[in-house]
Amino acid sequence: MIFKMGAENKIDCLFLIAKSSGKTYQKLSVTYSAIEPPTWALLLAQSMRAVGNEVRILDANAEDLSKEDILKKIKLFSPRLLCFVVYGQNVNAGTTNMSGATFVSNYLKSKNIKTPIAIIGSHVQALPIETLEREKSIDFVFTNEGVYALRNILKLNNFSYEELHKIKGIAYRKNNRIILNMPEKIVPNEKMDEDLPGYAWDLLPFKNSPLDLYRSPMWHAEYNFEKRSPYASLQTSLGCQFGCNFCMINIINRDDNEEVGVASDYSKMRFWSTDFIIKEFDKLISMGVKTIRIVDEMFLLNPKYYIPLCEQLAERNKDDSLRIWSYSRIDTVKRPEILKLVRKAGIKWLALGIESGDKSVRLEVDKGKFEDVDVKKVIAKVHEADINVMANYIYGLPGDTRETIEKTFKLSLELCTAGWNTYGAMALPGSLLYKNAIEKGTKLPETYEGYSFHAYETLPVPTEKLTAKEIITLRDEAFDRYHNHKPFLALIEEKFGKKAAENIVDMTKIKLKRKIKGDQPH
Repeated sequence: MIFKMGAENKIDCLFLIAKSSGKTYQKLSVTYSAIEPPTWALLLAQSMRAVGNEVRILDANAEDLSKEDILKKIKLFSPRLLCFVVYGQNVNAGTTNMSGATFVSNYLKSKNIKTPIAIIGSHVQALPIETLEREKSIDFVFTNEGVYALRNILKLNNFSYEELHKIKGIAYRKNNRIILNMPEKIVPNEKMDEDLPGYAWDLLPFKNSPLDLYRSPMWHAEYNFEKRSPYASLQTSLGCQFGCNFCMINIINRDDNEEVGVASDYSKMRFWSTDFIIKEFDKLISMGVKTIRIVDEMFLLNPKYYIPLCEQLAERNKDDSLRIWSYSRIDTVKRPEILKLVRKAGIKWLALGIESGDKSVRLEVDKGKFEDVDVKKVIAKVHEADINVMANYIYGLPGDTRETIEKTFKLSLELCTAGWNTYGAMALPGSLLYKNAIEKGTKLPETYEGYSFHAYETLPVPTEKLTAKEIITLRDEAFDRYHNHKPFLALIEEKFGKKAAENIVDMTKIKLKRKIKGDQPH
């Protein structure tokens, strides 16, 4: 198919965020799951505007739009290019949210929409050829973050084959054959402020005030529904310098044409300047947004960047009204003086990847690069700084057994953190676990939703000692045990009030159904 553009086109590109499938979080999606601002759509929109393109964002997830509503808005905007941006609030969401994106793209094609449809996101970065073979409604995909490829696409007068073959960093369909062009570079560190110049906050929908259609995770809002909105998320850096085998976050940096991309091959970090990032925080604060997520995988890693930023945030947080959370590895949070500054900056939650209570399992997931630490001492230091911990664990890592998983759970009870999160280890497309599973012939999810940690069709990776069914059963049982644990609920009531503890207990009454366990779906 050859696409032509004419005078009727009103804008250059419409970035579309499709609704998350109701299957992704099951009944948790009604009240408890977060509604995340589309960080990458915001970055891409601002980057395209910086070079003169006219763009819009259509967040069907936040606005709860039907496929018919989406079609009407597309006709209204009349874009030259429709670009789905498919990421999400968790690392698995790039694959999980493909379900909503392809549902809409198939509907649009059935209605004879002539606008070419593209996808930028982690799933297509990992599996560009497979995606195009499977999804006939998608015309082309971007094979990394897509900044320069998209800019070059939007320079074209038309999207003919003769033009598309010139664009690095895309894969497209020519007749019935998939063409994978040469890789495109990612934005270099020295060009971050210039070529990814902030967030197009003004393009997001809202009801009464900016960002009021978005809501934070329950725990971030201290288990208080009223504190969840308005909510924003932003990044101070991109990527991660580590290469954990269960993670696919670095697939965004891809710079090769292997059929199956592996994120650990592209481990690198890039940073915006402190002055640049603080201006984005100032914009959010001026809009009345105090509940903010720092999306970086490794925020507390490079003192050159996070210390001056925290110092400037502390100046803006004299009244302690900011409610920020960020990620860190357990082996990078050690110094009490740093934690004191972090708390002054308004970072009241740290999400820490503890992963396993067993030292040998924990060290294995990052090929020995995970520094051995005394987890209990580290958590004690964070708590002493008056910072809450969202402790993240993974069940079913290589080497896990019933005994190591029970060891992990007992550690979590002893740590008694205000937040607790555990997933079954998933072979996410883009991770080394995924490539290993392909090579070993391990059964993988048959649907996009199957990669969701909370979905009915969830299918974690088995270990030598545990089946996928055993892993997900242990995970779901542990979720209920922890969130009904009396010392934990007593902590929550002391810190956040009785209503917060009641909200947690109510949440545990929603039981996830699992196909692998023989449950009937909701």
